[in-house]
Amino acid sequence: MQAETLDLLEWNRLCQHLSTFTTTKLGAIAAVHLPIPDRYEGTLELLIQTKEAYALEERNAGVSLDGIQNITDAVLRAEKQGVLSATELWAIATTLAGARNLRRQLDNADYCPNLQILASDMRTYPDVEQEIYRCIDEGGNVLDRASVRLGEIRHELTSVRDQILTKLQNIMQRNASSLQEQIITQRSDRYVLAVKSPQRDRVPGVVHDTSSTGMTLFVEPNSIVQSNNRLRQLLKMEQVQIEIILAALSVKVTAIAEDLQRLLIIVTKIDLAVAKARYGYWMGANPPNFLNSEAIVLRQLRHPLLVWQQQNEEGRDVVPVDILVSPHISVVVITGPNTGGKTATLKTFGLAALMSKAGMFIPAKEPVEMPWFDLVLADIGDEQSLQQNLSTFSGHIRRIGRILDSLSPQSLVLLDEVGAGTDPSEGSAIATALLEYLGEHTRLAIATTHFGELKALKYQNPKFENASVEFDDASLAPTYKLLWGIPGRSNALAIASRLGLAQDIIEAAQTSVGIGSAEMNEVIAELEAQRREQTQKTEAAAHLLMETERLHKEILDRAEKMRSQAKELRELQEKEVQAAIAQAQKEVGRVIRKLQKGEQLGEQVVADVQRTEQRIEELTKRHVPIIPEQKVELQLKIGDRVRIPKFGKIAQVLTPPNSSGDFSVRLGTMKLTINITDTEKI
Repeated sequence: MQAETLDLLEWNRLCQHLSTFTTTKLGAIAAVHLPIPDRYEGTLELLIQTKEAYALEERNAGVSLDGIQNITDAVLRAEKQGVLSATELWAIATTLAGARNLRRQLDNADYCPNLQILASDMRTYPDVEQEIYRCIDEGGNVLDRASVRLGEIRHELTSVRDQILTKLQNIMQRNASSLQEQIITQRSDRYVLAVKSPQRDRVPGVVHDTSSTGMTLFVEPNSIVQSNNRLRQLLKMEQVQIEIILAALSVKVTAIAEDLQRLLIIVTKIDLAVAKARYGYWMGANPPNFLNSEAIVLRQLRHPLLVWQQQNEEGRDVVPVDILVSPHISVVVITGPNTGGKTATLKTFGLAALMSKAGMFIPAKEPVEMPWFDLVLADIGDEQSLQQNLSTFSGHIRRIGRILDSLSPQSLVLLDEVGAGTDPSEGSAIATALLEYLGEHTRLAIATTHFGELKALKYQNPKFENASVEFDDASLAPTYKLLWGIPGRSNALAIASRLGLAQDIIEAAQTSVGIGSAEMNEVIAELEAQRREQTQKTEAAAHLLMETERLHKEILDRAEKMRSQAKELRELQEKEVQAAIAQAQKEVGRVIRKLQKGEQLGEQVVADVQRTEQRIEELTKRHVPIIPEQKVELQLKIGDRVRIPKFGKIAQVLTPPNSSGDFSVRLGTMKLTINITDTEKI
């Protein structure tokens, strides 16, 4: 039943699209037959690989798989001790080189630990690769250096061939008139000349062939018969040596065949991960998040096949849908007009579930939240069999029967036009019973229907939810948008009236349907209008919030830039002031040292020193950051000794501090006034 569902959802088409993003032939084959894990852990592993490959693409550091070829058949033959051809051996060498280059690239991508671990399991055997390169060239030719004996044989071959050609050139010059053409050709691997039939005796030798007209004979002159014989012997000897070399290389491949098989598997996995990442990047898709709450949040979900048609086949614009299902909901009933997009919604969600299981990104806006379904089962479209005399209804019932046989508690079931194809009352009863059964025995069932009775199930069972495809009354056409919590209304009478059906017929039909039906349609229409209004307000609020956040960020960026500039300017000023202070202190210190040595200085020098000290104090107060004042508890009396840190000197107290903390000290022969906060008591 799972395989049948894949056909109904056109999974194979999606896989074909994915294969166009692969690099290797092995990857393309694997993408066309993309496996879907049947275990949750398998899905998580594939999804992690896709995320890491996506990170590579975002950083423009995508890995290269150049040189990797499909060598599966060659490896299988090597496992059976078969001799490989030169081109097959060359392909194995390039594959080993490509795999080693791939592993090296991933080793430098620390943000891809899982791909690194995967690539680390590849054994690339550079010795085997180099031996193949030594013996074979890109064109699949065995090189002279492959063996000493082969080189000797080919050297002699060249010599014998040159001798033959020289002799034939001489014969052609002597017998030019007897030749049909001045060319040297071959017949049965022997060099011959094209001789005119009437001139046969002028060039004695062995006739190997005749032209279709009989006018030309291809003659091997007697003088080169022995040389031609030797040439053929050498060619056979050359072929034997080539086979020996190919056999020896094939033995080396046989020894590593098991690791080569593993290498191909790993390379294919990496190629698939990269292809999934590129496919997701191309679609603007996002990774699914399998929450424990099992809520479903898929906003702006697009059908991947329709996206492909729009981008590559000039198809119509894709109308996205929102699928929002609470964790406690197990059945969703979608109603609405024909061609409104109900079936497309089923297929879109079904493909999204399969893509998430296969470790692919979903073409929806973030966050993409959905549960993991162990099975996706669908009944979409008609199934009729003239041979079995089955009606559409019978076909549906047979398929639904197979679905129920395959059902599990974590399955997703998609039913299109459930209960259709038979008497409406009986079909509605069957559909109701079926959906109630699915609500108790599976994770989620989504069904499309025209039965009005199914719309009421939401109000009888908390596990049910309604949704409908929107219909534009003005254009009498569906909008293909999905509305949640609102059942679809019947539009048949409205459409018939707009299209000109007689009013008395419309009124009679309305009477048959009942007034309640019209009132219900009016209620649903009012709900739809309220939903549209609310959606517009929400979109406007979201736009306003986005604009506010943009302005807020812009203001923050500007403020941060201004703070940064002010800080840089302040630091620059402080450095300049500190440098000026240091220079002044240096000058003062020099004068003090002279005084301490007993040198006599003029009054002008002392005055200059005092002015310098005052200037230092002014600069310090103006530019050096102010340290909050602390309460001074230092008690000084005349005769105490204090240390002045900014001078690095010791002075004697001459007067006690006043109320402001200022007092006089003697520093050498100088008398200075300082503040108590600038001193330390000894």
